Amino acid sequence: MITHDLRSHKSAEHLPRAAQLAWKIAEVAADPVTVEPAVTEMIINRIIDNAAVAAAAVARRPVASARAQSLCHPFKKGATLFGMPHGTRVSPEWAAWANGTAVRELDFHDTFLAADYSHPGDNIPPVLAVAQHTGKSGADLIRGIATGYEIQVNLVRGICLHAHKIDHIAHLGPSAAAGLGTLLNLPVDTIYQAVQQALHVTTTTRQSRKGEISSWKAFAPAFAGKMAIEAVDRVMRGEGAPSPAWEGEDGFIAWLLGGPDARYQVPLPSEGEAKRAILDTYTKEHSAEYQSQALIDLARRMGPEIGDPAGIDSIVIHTSHHTHHVIGTGANDPQKMDPNASRETLDHSIMYIFAVALEDRGWHHETSYTPERSARPETVALWHKISTVEDPEWTRRYHAQDPKEKAFGGRVVVTLKDGRILTDELALADAHPAGARPFRRGNYIRKFLTLSDGIIAPGEQQRFLDAAENLADLPADGLGILNFTVDPGRLGSHRPHGIFDWT
Repeated sequence: MITHDLRSHKSAEHLPRAAQLAWKIAEVAADPVTVEPAVTEMIINRIIDNAAVAAAAVARRPVASARAQSLCHPFKKGATLFGMPHGTRVSPEWAAWANGTAVRELDFHDTFLAADYSHPGDNIPPVLAVAQHTGKSGADLIRGIATGYEIQVNLVRGICLHAHKIDHIAHLGPSAAAGLGTLLNLPVDTIYQAVQQALHVTTTTRQSRKGEISSWKAFAPAFAGKMAIEAVDRVMRGEGAPSPAWEGEDGFIAWLLGGPDARYQVPLPSEGEAKRAILDTYTKEHSAEYQSQALIDLARRMGPEIGDPAGIDSIVIHTSHHTHHVIGTGANDPQKMDPNASRETLDHSIMYIFAVALEDRGWHHETSYTPERSARPETVALWHKISTVEDPEWTRRYHAQDPKEKAFGGRVVVTLKDGRILTDELALADAHPAGARPFRRGNYIRKFLTLSDGIIAPGEQQRFLDAAENLADLPADGLGILNFTVDPGRLGSHRPHGIFDWT
């Protein structure tokens, strides 16, 4: 890996293209390195993972809205839509929009946390959609997805967005554009322009994850994928981008990140070096914000010792700065303590999540979020006894580079009404690669079968799994089978209409 120093430059300095981050990203994307077997294995796992969470969300209103919009843009070649017949094809950017929303709606797929945070599986829908549309093979798709993960993970390692209230899709737009560049074997200068366009049009604020969180949290990554496809299309037609997008005098660093004096270090593979970043990412066993994964597992573990939750006087979760300020009481969001809050908001309240996980000794992607569940009087009472505090040691471990030090959990102190104090801690979720029960292929398959049970017919479940597991051997123009169909009655009752339906 090569660490690239990054800062803003005045226009008079004339930063050469070869010294710009976008160019270096484009060089990585255009580098025809062999994809290692372990990377191919993990890409297949994540394709299965994405389909699992998309199936569970296929009837939800935001997914229905995105699908309805996409169906208004049919395309003879095109790409498939989750839930629809394989022959139903829409323009690839709209397929990326609908499928990306389905993947993201339940906040239940993979994650990578470092200087910033991300869900790198969001790269898969746009790359897959374009691969289907352009008749690429399974091997081509694997190369494109490997690049998308590589670029997003390394941007997340080097550049913190949330400190400046920028949403993390500003790393996803460029990574998806780079992945598309690899998929389509585009030249470096074309990928360079597309990466910059994608950054420019996918930079939004973090209000989408603050206060009263709406369905836009699910739409945001799909929007980034859609914009990346459009950016690549424009650049292939000869159009350019604001340059240098990161380093320019009026660019990303100078005005949206740390300012003219800020310095960033972004690691990227050297020429000929394999793209392995996907192996540093991890998926979710529970449908909740990633920082809650270990704490859900800890609640399950502490439950028998605590006994009846009614005997609790208070619970304090000692955790990292990020967990405290994003999903904890440090966010100062009253909505995080509101029984009438949206599912998206409850998903970002570790106080609610820990209370329910402690009471139920587990977590469910649907029943743990129902209005009846969040309004249960005993749950509300327990929920309001829980607070978080930042612990510098957990913050240090959150940002640690040493995998043995890395931690996304916390230490929980439970004070009981009888005066006893119970303490336990967990650094990593059980399903984490270094956790107690690391996810393997069988876990991904089990997750898919569980989440799609009653939604996808058994024969169709197996057909999809067979297609995914044989991804590397799928021929050119054979990627349309990387889709699942469901009975129309399983698509939900939502039939939203808008401008695109106008007749």
